[in-house]
Amino acid sequence: MLFSNALIPTLKEIPADAEIVSHQLMLRAGMIRKLATGIYSYLPLAQRVLQKVKTIIREEMNRIGGQEVTLPAVQPSEIWEESGRWELYGKELLRFTDRHNRNFCLGPTHEEVITDLVRREVKSYRELPLTLYQIQTKFRDEIRPRFGIMRAREFVMKDAYSFDRDEAGAEESYRKMYQAYTRIFERCGLEFRAVEADTGSIGGSFSHEFMVLADSGEDVIVYCSSCGYGANLEKAEIKPPDAPSRNETLKKLERVSTPGKKTIEEVTGFLGVPPHDLIKTLIFETDQGPVAGLVRGDHEINEVKLKNLLNCEYLALADDGTVEKVTGSPRGFAGPVGLRIPIYADNSLRGCLNMVTGGNEQDTHCKNVNTPRDYTVIRFADIRTALEDDPCVRCGNQLRMRRGIEVGHIFKLGIKYSKSLHATYLDRDGKENFIVMGCYGIGVGRTVAAAIEQHHDKDGIVFPHTLAPYHVLILPIEINDDDLRNVAFRIYNQLGAEGVEVLLDDRDERPGIKFKDADLLGIPLRITVGRRTLAQGKVEVKYRTSGTVELVDCEKIGTHIKNHFSNC
Repeated sequence: MLFSNALIPTLKEIPADAEIVSHQLMLRAGMIRKLATGIYSYLPLAQRVLQKVKTIIREEMNRIGGQEVTLPAVQPSEIWEESGRWELYGKELLRFTDRHNRNFCLGPTHEEVITDLVRREVKSYRELPLTLYQIQTKFRDEIRPRFGIMRAREFVMKDAYSFDRDEAGAEESYRKMYQAYTRIFERCGLEFRAVEADTGSIGGSFSHEFMVLADSGEDVIVYCSSCGYGANLEKAEIKPPDAPSRNETLKKLERVSTPGKKTIEEVTGFLGVPPHDLIKTLIFETDQGPVAGLVRGDHEINEVKLKNLLNCEYLALADDGTVEKVTGSPRGFAGPVGLRIPIYADNSLRGCLNMVTGGNEQDTHCKNVNTPRDYTVIRFADIRTALEDDPCVRCGNQLRMRRGIEVGHIFKLGIKYSKSLHATYLDRDGKENFIVMGCYGIGVGRTVAAAIEQHHDKDGIVFPHTLAPYHVLILPIEINDDDLRNVAFRIYNQLGAEGVEVLLDDRDERPGIKFKDADLLGIPLRITVGRRTLAQGKVEVKYRTSGTVELVDCEKIGTHIKNHFSNC
């Protein structure tokens, strides 16, 4: 491709609304342009990179027996109502009506659609196992789209679905997909971790997220360097602490005045106690009614863990009116003593003595609170958010944390969708059974953005060879110099004939502009054709990753490039 014919509208300055490196560089490199909030056009350079990722994905999906399909982006409400997700999915689901006043949505995911397809077409155990996948545009009406294509409303996704006769078969499909994902992200040149994760609105019994390690990541990865355990912050388990070895005796419950003291810092400072001697009482509304969650003052409650513990469909912090109705006091003074709603406490509170809590009365707290004397806990469980240096649930060693970008997520669905949509098969004995399912997603655009977050420097993108839009950029210093031009085009034609993807910068621009654009685009090799080196019968080859430069004979450049890429 000739640069003069290509649509690569590079920018010198960083756009004001670009917050993270990948967003900045994709805009500056002319890869994307914003149409509306969270909605982007992908220009030719981005399209080439996306195609590289899609090719890797297709090869690995086909390798494990996946078959590609294309499913409708527009989905009728009826199948979402069958699964129970039409209302449950929330405002991210973009709903609309057609001219006949029938309800539809733009697909954010395709569990319902693929299950509907399979229930109509698969009838016998002989047709299982089956894995189907697609690479398609999705739409989720994110409340806060940001970071360019990292968290967009419209995005390209690979979603795959496995269908098996039983749990053993589903476990094998999950294992194969886990291995395929590992190969995909390795081939994309990414440093990543697979970590346990919550299943969220997709549902199912178990899942893993594939997280690219990057300081700009929105997610926090919790891991143990000793045993290899890893999970995202929502899911990360904490080893239950040993019972505290306190020699204290239970003291008499005491109510104390704490005028205007609501926060942990205010209360502990006023009463002169450390935060770990205080109990935070949080009131939640659920579809099962209001509940209270208790954690130590130096900890934070994990709403996902509490929701999973209760096995409820809905859980959210109660509003001020509900808090006052349940506790009899304004927010900031809630405590477990006298509460008439179910109380769940974190493991760290088991055996703790003479704690400080809210007094369920304005400007009042209680000292020397103890369970079960003063209040009853329905269940102690791990319901807090993990912290650095917490003990690993597997081996007891200290947990560590890093930030990451979720690029893939795999789920064991079980019969969640096959049961609600009645997707069944007949076994060898003619008995009807529910199909056991799994689902597996990869954010294609997000994978590209994550690669840029990991592979860049002060001058621009440093693409891994497998994702680079072109392998080589040829840069004649002066395009109007016949000798330089002829050599540049001879190398261009030679490499192109050998299957090397080449971009030739034939623009009539100053060399400084060309060099800056070359670094910005992140193409692995740059061949510079200049008068000084050409006088020696050589061209300059610069390696974008290392920044090293060497001179190569013009007549040997084809062999040199071929040997370089054969070793990549």
